[in-house]
Amino acid sequence: MALVEYERDGAIVTLTLNRPEKLNAFSDELVGVLGEALHRFDVDDEAEIAILHGNGRAFSSGADVHQRQLRSREEFLKLGGPQGRGTHSADLLTKAVNWKPVIAAPHGYVLGLSVGIVLECDLIVAEEGTRFQITETSRGLGAGKYWGLMQFRGGGAFTMEAALTGRFFTAEEAFAANLINRVAPRGKHLDVARELAEEVIGNPPLSVRSTVRLRRWYMDRMSREIMHQTAPERLYLTEDFQEAARAFTEKRKPARFKGR
Repeated sequence: MALVEYERDGAIVTLTLNRPEKLNAFSDELVGVLGEALHRFDVDDEAEIAILHGNGRAFSSGADVHQRQLRSREEFLKLGGPQGRGTHSADLLTKAVNWKPVIAAPHGYVLGLSVGIVLECDLIVAEEGTRFQITETSRGLGAGKYWGLMQFRGGGAFTMEAALTGRFFTAEEAFAANLINRVAPRGKHLDVARELAEEVIGNPPLSVRSTVRLRRWYMDRMSREIMHQTAPERLYLTEDFQEAARAFTEKRKPARFKGR
C-alpha cells in the first residue's frame, strides 16, 4: 500500500497521505515518500496544481512520536534534531523546479508537524470543525517556526496565543484569523479545493508559478532565519522534552517540568 497515493484528473493532481491506521503520522518514511510525490507532480507536464489531503479520520496527527521523538541522545546529536537524515519537512515545498501551486485540504485533526506542512502550502481549504494544535509547545520543542508561519500568513495577535498556549483551535478560528482561505462544509473539503484549483488553473501557468515561487522564497527565508536562531537551543536534548515525549507514548500526564 502506497504511503502517498498519486492521482491526476486533467491538470489537477490529488496527493493522499495514506497511513490511516496511524492517523497519517509523519514518520521519516512518509516525509520521504511525500517528497517524491511532490517532485513527481512538479515534473509532470500534464499537471498544473495539486491538492494534498489525508486518508481516514484526520489529515495528520503530526510527527511519529515513537520514531522521531524517542531517539537516543546519540541519534539526536548525529541528526541535529528529531528528523531523520534527508527527511526534513521544511524542504518539501521549497525545493521545487517548476513552482506549481499546492492546496492543502485538511480535515479532522491537524497536529504538530502537519500544521507546518499545511501552512507552507500555497492555499488552504479546511473542512468545518477541523481542529489544529501546535503540539510542540507542550512537548518542550518550542513553537517559533509555527508562530513565524502563522505570522507570515497574517495571523496577528491570534498567532502568539496559539503558539504559547498550544490549545486546539478550529478551522473557523483559523479562517477568522486569516490563516486559511476557505472553510468547507463537512465532507466537501475536496470538492471546494477542486473548485479553487479550477479558478487557479484558468490563469496563465507561468504567471501563477512566478507568484508561487516568490511567496515560497520569502517563506523559506523567514523559516531558515527562525531555525538559525533556535537551533543552538537544542531543546530536543532537554529533560523536559524527554519527559513530555515519554509521557505521551505512555498515555500519562508528564511529571513537573524542570526547565532544563
